[in-house]
Amino acid sequence: MKTDSLFYSLFQHLPGLIFELSGWQVERPQDYRFQSVELKQTAFRLDGLFTPPEGDENSPLLFAEVQFQPDEGLYGRLFAELFLYLRQFHPKNPWRVVVIYPNQATEQTDARHYQGLLQLPEVQRIYLDKLPDCPQDSLGLRLVRLIVQDAVKAIATAKDLAGRIKPGHPDSADTADLLGLIETILIYKFPRLSREEIQKMLDFTYSDLKQTRFYQDVLGEGKQEGRKEGRQEEAQALVLRLLPRRIGLLSSNQNRRVHTLSLEQIEALAEALLDFTHAEDFEQWLASQSNSSDFEPKR
Repeated sequence: MKTDSLFYSLFQHLPGLIFELSGWQVERPQDYRFQSVELKQTAFRLDGLFTPPEGDENSPLLFAEVQFQPDEGLYGRLFAELFLYLRQFHPKNPWRVVVIYPNQATEQTDARHYQGLLQLPEVQRIYLDKLPDCPQDSLGLRLVRLIVQDAVKAIATAKDLAGRIKPGHPDSADTADLLGLIETILIYKFPRLSREEIQKMLDFTYSDLKQTRFYQDVLGEGKQEGRKEGRQEEAQALVLRLLPRRIGLLSSNQNRRVHTLSLEQIEALAEALLDFTHAEDFEQWLASQSNSSDFEPKR
Protein backbone atom coordinates (compact mmCIF):
# COMPACT_ATOMS: atom_id res chain seq x y z
CA MET A 1 0.00 0.00 0.00
CA LYS A 2 1.35 3.42 -0.92
CA THR A 3 1.83 6.07 1.77
CA ASP A 4 -0.95 8.25 0.34
CA SER A 5 -3.30 5.25 0.55
CA LEU A 6 -2.48 4.93 4.24
CA PHE A 7 -3.49 8.55 4.75
CA TYR A 8 -6.65 8.13 2.73
CA SER A 9 -7.59 5.11 4.88
CA LEU A 10 -7.05 7.29 7.94
CA PHE A 11 -9.23 10.02 6.48
CA GLN A 12 -11.98 7.47 5.80
CA HIS A 13 -12.04 6.51 9.49
CA LEU A 14 -11.28 9.95 10.95
CA PRO A 15 -12.42 12.74 8.59
CA GLY A 16 -11.92 15.31 11.34
CA LEU A 17 -8.17 14.60 11.25
CA ILE A 18 -7.67 16.88 8.23
CA PHE A 19 -8.95 19.82 10.27
CA GLU A 20 -6.64 18.94 13.17
CA LEU A 21 -3.70 19.00 10.78
CA SER A 22 -4.70 22.21 9.03
CA GLY A 23 -5.92 24.09 12.08
CA TRP A 24 -9.06 25.20 10.22
CA GLN A 25 -12.28 25.18 12.25
CA VAL A 26 -15.66 23.91 11.06
CA GLU A 27 -18.78 23.22 13.07
CA ARG A 28 -19.05 19.45 12.54
CA PRO A 29 -15.77 18.02 11.25
CA GLN A 30 -16.80 14.48 12.20
CA ASP A 31 -19.75 14.71 9.80
CA TYR A 32 -17.61 15.35 6.73
CA ARG A 33 -17.42 12.61 4.12
CA PHE A 34 -14.11 11.70 2.49
CA GLN A 35 -14.42 10.48 -1.10
CA SER A 36 -12.86 10.13 -4.53
CA VAL A 37 -14.49 11.98 -7.45
CA GLU A 38 -14.06 11.32 -11.18
CA LEU A 39 -13.97 14.45 -13.36
CA LYS A 40 -15.79 13.74 -16.62
CA GLN A 41 -14.02 13.95 -19.99
CA THR A 42 -10.60 14.38 -18.37
CA ALA A 43 -7.82 12.14 -17.15
CA PHE A 44 -8.19 13.60 -13.65
CA ARG A 45 -9.52 11.96 -10.52
CA LEU A 46 -9.82 13.79 -7.19
CA ASP A 47 -8.54 11.22 -4.70
CA GLY A 48 -9.02 13.38 -1.63
CA LEU A 49 -12.20 15.44 -1.32
CA PHE A 50 -13.87 16.19 2.01
CA THR A 51 -17.50 17.21 1.64
CA PRO A 52 -19.54 18.79 4.45
CA PRO A 53 -22.87 17.37 5.65
CA GLU A 54 -25.70 17.52 3.12
CA GLY A 55 -27.51 20.84 3.22
CA ASP A 56 -24.57 22.72 4.79
CA GLU A 57 -23.59 25.32 2.19
CA ASN A 58 -21.41 27.43 4.51
CA SER A 59 -18.74 24.92 5.51
CA PRO A 60 -15.91 24.51 2.97
CA LEU A 61 -15.18 21.75 0.52
CA LEU A 62 -11.67 20.60 1.34
CA PHE A 63 -9.33 19.22 -1.33
CA ALA A 64 -6.47 17.16 0.16
CA GLU A 65 -3.31 15.95 -1.55
CA VAL A 66 -0.77 13.67 0.14
CA GLN A 67 2.63 13.83 -1.60
CA PHE A 68 5.54 11.73 -0.32
CA GLN A 69 7.54 11.66 -3.57
CA PRO A 70 8.89 14.69 -5.49
CA ASP A 71 6.55 15.69 -8.30
CA GLU A 72 7.30 18.79 -10.36
CA GLY A 73 3.83 18.66 -11.92
CA LEU A 74 1.88 18.50 -8.67
CA TYR A 75 0.60 22.06 -8.42
CA GLY A 76 -0.43 22.26 -12.06
CA ARG A 77 -2.43 19.06 -11.70
CA LEU A 78 -3.87 19.99 -8.30
CA PHE A 79 -5.19 23.41 -9.28
CA ALA A 80 -6.43 22.11 -12.64
CA GLU A 81 -8.44 19.45 -10.79
CA LEU A 82 -9.75 22.05 -8.33
CA PHE A 83 -11.04 24.45 -10.97
CA LEU A 84 -12.39 21.65 -13.18
CA TYR A 85 -14.37 20.41 -10.19
CA LEU A 86 -15.77 23.90 -9.52
CA ARG A 87 -16.72 24.25 -13.18
CA GLN A 88 -18.39 20.85 -13.46
CA PHE A 89 -20.26 20.67 -10.15
CA HIS A 90 -20.92 24.37 -9.37
CA PRO A 91 -20.84 23.89 -5.58
CA LYS A 92 -22.19 26.66 -3.37
CA ASN A 93 -19.66 25.92 -0.64
CA PRO A 94 -16.35 27.80 -0.37
CA TRP A 95 -13.21 25.75 -1.04
CA ARG A 96 -9.90 25.07 0.66
CA VAL A 97 -6.81 23.06 -0.28
CA VAL A 98 -4.38 21.14 1.94
CA VAL A 99 -1.16 19.58 0.62
CA ILE A 100 0.60 17.20 3.02
CA TYR A 101 4.35 16.60 2.65
CA PRO A 102 6.68 14.52 4.85
CA ASN A 103 9.13 17.48 4.76
CA GLN A 104 9.82 20.65 2.81
CA ALA A 105 12.48 18.94 0.67
CA THR A 106 9.75 16.88 -1.03
CA GLU A 107 7.85 19.94 -2.25
CA GLN A 108 7.78 20.95 -5.90
CA THR A 109 10.81 23.20 -6.45
CA ASP A 110 9.62 25.18 -9.47
CA ALA A 111 6.28 26.70 -8.46
CA ARG A 112 6.69 30.11 -10.09
CA HIS A 113 3.34 29.88 -11.92
CA TYR A 114 1.44 29.06 -8.75
CA GLN A 115 2.92 31.39 -6.13
CA GLY A 116 -0.16 33.61 -6.11
CA LEU A 117 -2.43 30.64 -5.49
CA LEU A 118 -0.11 29.15 -2.87
CA GLN A 119 -0.20 32.38 -0.87
CA LEU A 120 -4.00 32.40 -0.66
CA PRO A 121 -5.44 31.85 2.86
CA GLU A 122 -7.50 29.02 1.36
CA VAL A 123 -4.34 27.03 0.54
CA GLN A 124 -2.19 25.38 3.19
CA ARG A 125 0.95 23.25 2.94
CA ILE A 126 1.72 20.92 5.87
CA TYR A 127 5.17 19.47 6.57
CA LEU A 128 4.78 16.50 8.90
CA ASP A 129 8.33 16.68 10.24
CA LYS A 130 7.47 20.09 11.70
CA LEU A 131 4.34 19.00 13.56
CA PRO A 132 4.83 19.67 17.28
CA ASP A 133 4.83 16.54 19.44
CA CYS A 134 2.22 16.81 22.18
CA PRO A 135 1.28 14.11 24.77
CA GLN A 136 -2.37 15.15 24.37
CA ASP A 137 -2.41 14.46 20.62
CA SER A 138 -5.54 12.75 19.31
CA LEU A 139 -5.56 9.18 18.04
CA GLY A 140 -5.57 10.47 14.47
CA LEU A 141 -2.45 12.60 14.93
CA ARG A 142 -0.65 9.68 16.60
CA LEU A 143 -1.48 7.47 13.63
CA VAL A 144 -0.04 10.15 11.33
CA ARG A 145 3.17 10.10 13.35
CA LEU A 146 3.27 6.31 13.10
CA ILE A 147 3.28 6.54 9.29
CA VAL A 148 6.25 8.92 9.17
CA GLN A 149 8.30 7.69 12.16
CA ASP A 150 11.51 5.72 11.82
CA ALA A 151 11.34 1.98 12.46
CA VAL A 152 12.48 2.02 16.11
CA LYS A 153 10.03 4.71 17.21
CA ALA A 154 7.27 3.22 15.07
CA ILE A 155 7.31 -0.07 16.98
CA ALA A 156 6.90 1.64 20.35
CA THR A 157 4.19 3.97 19.01
CA ALA A 158 2.29 1.10 17.36
CA LYS A 159 2.32 -0.96 20.57
CA ASP A 160 0.99 1.99 22.54
CA LEU A 161 -1.75 2.69 19.98
CA ALA A 162 -2.75 -0.98 19.70
CA GLY A 163 -3.12 -1.13 23.47
CA ARG A 164 -5.30 1.96 23.48
CA ILE A 165 -7.74 0.80 20.85
CA LYS A 166 -8.09 -2.86 21.75
CA PRO A 167 -11.67 -3.89 22.49
CA GLY A 168 -12.48 -3.12 26.10
CA HIS A 169 -10.06 -0.21 26.46
CA PRO A 170 -11.87 3.00 27.52
CA ASP A 171 -10.43 4.90 24.52
CA SER A 172 -11.53 2.30 21.96
CA ALA A 173 -15.28 2.97 21.65
CA ASP A 174 -15.37 4.09 18.01
CA THR A 175 -11.91 3.13 16.78
CA ALA A 176 -11.43 -0.58 17.47
CA ASP A 177 -11.34 -1.47 13.74
CA LEU A 178 -8.22 0.74 13.39
CA LEU A 179 -6.21 -2.22 14.71
CA GLY A 180 -6.18 -3.47 11.15
CA LEU A 181 -4.87 -0.13 9.89
CA ILE A 182 -2.03 -0.13 12.46
CA GLU A 183 -1.13 -3.62 11.29
CA THR A 184 -1.18 -2.46 7.65
CA ILE A 185 1.09 0.50 8.44
CA LEU A 186 3.66 -1.80 10.05
CA ILE A 187 3.46 -4.27 7.15
CA TYR A 188 4.27 -1.31 4.90
CA LYS A 189 7.21 -0.33 7.13
CA PHE A 190 8.51 -3.89 7.62
CA PRO A 191 7.78 -5.68 4.31
CA ARG A 192 9.98 -8.65 5.22
CA LEU A 193 7.92 -9.53 8.29
CA SER A 194 4.86 -11.76 8.05
CA ARG A 195 1.43 -10.67 9.28
CA GLU A 196 1.77 -13.11 12.19
CA GLU A 197 5.13 -11.58 13.19
CA ILE A 198 3.60 -8.10 13.06
CA GLN A 199 0.70 -9.20 15.26
CA LYS A 200 3.08 -10.81 17.74
CA MET A 201 5.11 -7.58 17.83
CA LEU A 202 1.94 -5.65 18.65
CA ASP A 203 0.65 -8.26 21.09
CA PHE A 204 -2.66 -8.77 19.28
CA THR A 205 -4.02 -11.39 16.92
CA TYR A 206 -6.74 -11.79 14.33
CA SER A 207 -9.05 -12.78 17.20
CA ASP A 208 -8.67 -9.23 18.52
CA LEU A 209 -9.87 -7.88 15.17
CA LYS A 210 -12.84 -10.22 15.26
CA GLN A 211 -13.87 -8.82 18.66
CA THR A 212 -14.42 -5.35 17.20
CA ARG A 213 -17.95 -4.08 16.65
CA PHE A 214 -17.30 -4.10 12.88
CA TYR A 215 -16.47 -7.80 12.75
CA GLN A 216 -19.17 -8.77 15.24
CA ASP A 217 -21.74 -7.08 13.04
CA VAL A 218 -20.39 -8.46 9.76
CA LEU A 219 -19.68 -12.02 10.83
CA GLY A 220 -22.65 -12.38 13.18
CA GLU A 221 -20.48 -13.34 16.16
CA GLY A 222 -21.04 -12.46 19.83
CA LYS A 223 -24.74 -11.97 20.39
CA GLN A 224 -25.71 -13.07 16.87
CA GLU A 225 -26.31 -16.82 16.69
CA GLY A 226 -28.49 -18.79 14.34
CA ARG A 227 -28.36 -20.38 10.94
CA LYS A 228 -25.65 -19.81 8.34
CA GLU A 229 -28.23 -18.48 5.90
CA GLY A 230 -29.33 -15.77 8.31
CA ARG A 231 -25.75 -14.72 9.04
CA GLN A 232 -25.02 -14.57 5.32
CA GLU A 233 -27.96 -12.24 4.67
CA GLU A 234 -26.97 -9.98 7.58
CA ALA A 235 -23.33 -9.94 6.44
CA GLN A 236 -24.35 -9.08 2.87
CA ALA A 237 -26.55 -6.23 4.09
CA LEU A 238 -23.82 -4.71 6.27
CA VAL A 239 -21.09 -5.06 3.62
CA LEU A 240 -23.41 -3.34 1.13
CA ARG A 241 -23.79 -0.47 3.60
CA LEU A 242 -20.06 -0.21 4.30
CA LEU A 243 -18.72 -0.44 0.75
CA PRO A 244 -20.22 2.92 -0.39
CA ARG A 245 -18.49 4.60 2.53
CA ARG A 246 -15.16 3.31 1.22
CA ILE A 247 -15.51 3.60 -2.58
CA GLY A 248 -18.71 5.52 -3.34
CA LEU A 249 -22.04 4.30 -4.69
CA LEU A 250 -22.08 0.76 -6.07
CA SER A 251 -23.29 -0.02 -9.56
CA SER A 252 -26.18 -2.44 -9.99
CA ASN A 253 -23.70 -5.02 -11.31
CA GLN A 254 -21.43 -4.66 -8.25
CA ASN A 255 -24.46 -4.97 -5.97
CA ARG A 256 -25.57 -8.10 -7.78
CA ARG A 257 -22.13 -9.67 -7.58
CA VAL A 258 -22.00 -9.18 -3.81
CA HIS A 259 -25.16 -11.27 -3.58
CA THR A 260 -23.43 -14.12 -5.45
CA LEU A 261 -20.71 -14.42 -2.78
CA SER A 262 -20.63 -17.23 -0.26
CA LEU A 263 -20.50 -16.49 3.46
CA GLU A 264 -16.77 -17.28 3.46
CA GLN A 265 -16.17 -14.82 0.61
CA ILE A 266 -18.24 -12.13 2.34
CA GLU A 267 -16.10 -12.62 5.44
CA ALA A 268 -12.99 -12.19 3.29
CA LEU A 269 -14.50 -9.08 1.69
CA ALA A 270 -15.28 -7.63 5.12
CA GLU A 271 -11.58 -7.79 5.94
CA ALA A 272 -10.36 -6.67 2.51
CA LEU A 273 -12.58 -3.59 2.23
CA LEU A 274 -10.73 -1.95 5.13
CA ASP A 275 -7.95 -1.27 2.62
CA PHE A 276 -10.17 -0.12 -0.27
CA THR A 277 -9.79 3.51 -1.36
CA HIS A 278 -11.18 3.39 -4.92
CA ALA A 279 -13.84 1.48 -6.83
CA GLU A 280 -10.99 -0.18 -8.74
CA ASP A 281 -9.85 -1.89 -5.51
CA PHE A 282 -13.24 -3.58 -5.22
CA GLU A 283 -13.22 -4.57 -8.90
CA GLN A 284 -9.77 -6.13 -8.52
CA TRP A 285 -10.95 -8.05 -5.46
CA LEU A 286 -14.00 -9.34 -7.35
CA ALA A 287 -11.77 -10.35 -10.25
CA SER A 288 -9.51 -12.30 -7.90
CA GLN A 289 -12.56 -14.19 -6.62
CA SER A 290 -13.80 -14.88 -10.14
CA ASN A 291 -10.38 -16.29 -11.07
CA SER A 292 -10.27 -18.50 -7.99
CA SER A 293 -10.90 -22.18 -8.61
CA ASP A 294 -13.36 -22.36 -5.72
CA PHE A 295 -15.49 -19.40 -6.87
CA GLU A 296 -19.01 -20.69 -7.29
CA PRO A 297 -21.65 -17.97 -7.83
CA LYS A 298 -24.73 -18.59 -5.73
CA ARG A 299 -27.80 -19.48 -7.80
